[in-house]
Amino acid sequence: MKYRTHTCGQLTAADTGAKVVLSGWVETIRDHGGVLFVDLRDHYGVTQIVVHDDAMLREVSKETVIMVAGEVSLRDEETVNPKLATGHVEVVADKIDILGKCTEMLPFEIQNTANVREDVRLKYRYLDLRNAANHERIMFRSRVISFLRAKMESLGFTEIQTPILTASSPEGARDFLVPSRKYKGKFYALPQAPQQFKQLLMVSGFDRYYQIAPCFRDEDARQDRSPGEFYQLDYEMAFADQEDVLEVAEEVVYDLFAKFSTKKVSPRPFKRIPYREAMAKYGSDKPDLRNPLVICDLTEFFKGVDFPIFKGRPVRGIVADCTGKSRAFFDKSLAFAQDIGLGGLGYLTLKQGEYKGPIAKFLNEAQQQQLRDLTGIKEGETVFFVCAGAKVVDGLSGQIRTWLGKELELIDNDAIEFCFVVDFPMYTYNNEEKKIDFMHNPFSMPQGGMKALEGDPLEALAYQYDLVCNGVEVSSGAVRNHDPEIMRKAFAIAGYSEDELKAKFSALYTAFSYGAPPHAGMAPGVERLLMLLTDATSIREVMAFPLNSSAQDAMVGAPSGVTEQQLREVHIKVRD
Repeated sequence: MKYRTHTCGQLTAADTGAKVVLSGWVETIRDHGGVLFVDLRDHYGVTQIVVHDDAMLREVSKETVIMVAGEVSLRDEETVNPKLATGHVEVVADKIDILGKCTEMLPFEIQNTANVREDVRLKYRYLDLRNAANHERIMFRSRVISFLRAKMESLGFTEIQTPILTASSPEGARDFLVPSRKYKGKFYALPQAPQQFKQLLMVSGFDRYYQIAPCFRDEDARQDRSPGEFYQLDYEMAFADQEDVLEVAEEVVYDLFAKFSTKKVSPRPFKRIPYREAMAKYGSDKPDLRNPLVICDLTEFFKGVDFPIFKGRPVRGIVADCTGKSRAFFDKSLAFAQDIGLGGLGYLTLKQGEYKGPIAKFLNEAQQQQLRDLTGIKEGETVFFVCAGAKVVDGLSGQIRTWLGKELELIDNDAIEFCFVVDFPMYTYNNEEKKIDFMHNPFSMPQGGMKALEGDPLEALAYQYDLVCNGVEVSSGAVRNHDPEIMRKAFAIAGYSEDELKAKFSALYTAFSYGAPPHAGMAPGVERLLMLLTDATSIREVMAFPLNSSAQDAMVGAPSGVTEQQLREVHIKVRD
């Protein structure tokens, strides 16, 4: 049986008079008294079907799958639907056959899911994906991934798949564990990323590797983070330094957004912002450069001001134009500051050459001029002051900057602003465990090699870098530490013995002893790129069958219980 001669998005005026067969889902049925109109939908679009004999639709309900045989006819001029690709034609039905009857009441209107709870939509995701916008989002994902593959291959990268079942290793997140049937008490782990394998490919002599790699991390969900699996455009380059990697990322993501986004994309080369500068100017290592506000350090300035609250504490200033804002706005800013943990939020407004505000009386004439020079404040503008502990002042200032940017409508929502954050610290101090930890990727090469590890480790910088877009981290990467001697020293500082290093990273550690090339790479997150391209508010919107925010798949019932026999086979006993 031939189910169709054409698709529902294919017919044009040129097909007028043709006998056709279409198959699809019944989207709507409209009774116009003596004639019925059916919107028939398939993967490719919608065609209007005209039915003169209502007996043809006697057992047909919305979302029933039917096959229609009939003749293509031009619509009357006043009934043309310009919203449809097939809006100039319709098919007059001669025969309708039911292929798949919809026998259940629909849990929601397929084409109107905006106000349907996400848990309901995900339980019936196969219905949710019939929605035109949701369906297109998955098709868009496919086109983006096809583009990424073609782009990487044009740059000389070879696609290589790496294992899904691997060994557990400390890579920053909680592993998904898979028990072994053959080896009692042993477990595989699903890879958090292909980190070790892509480095081993470089040791194996491959020059430029990439893959659209699945990654598995047992993490709590966020709007931009899946609680189970996600995908990366993972790539690695032999005989490459940091700039080589960044140039590839620039070309790929710039071309991607230039092709698939209608927004203004920041030109290449993207800005390189050192980590400490990012924290100082923007209060974040994921700066949103669409926000023009910057933070300045006023700590030294206030050391000379007789204002007790700011004495001996870090102080930051943010200048913004609040012209026309009432007292209620400033009260709202104070309430936000207190909500995020600040004791208050001081401010001064420059009006007719004089500062207005509670702090003004503490500044002499010279200090008032000095404040202008330090902040660049202009007539009518306001400088907000953030005072907090040294470890939190930058982050809190960043939150105030973001809040002001949104409240004052300074953020350009029609822009795509990329930057690289570089020169991350190699280590950070873990206050809870009272020890030094790796700040990011433990496999990174310290800047300066072994020499950098001989001084204060908290001053050492790593060849680590992030790609940031509109305040979202879309990728991390690093120049890899391929020298066993430097690796031993780097891990020793973080509390790992050589035996632990060999045990946890045995293949990589051993492989480097057989001659390893310098290599570097990074891995843009596919879903985060898609979120930015589609303005999606949740990562789940750009995945076909995602876990929900509670890490469950209500559609198939995962995670689920298993039989006692299955547990015995993998040597597991579930404790109460």
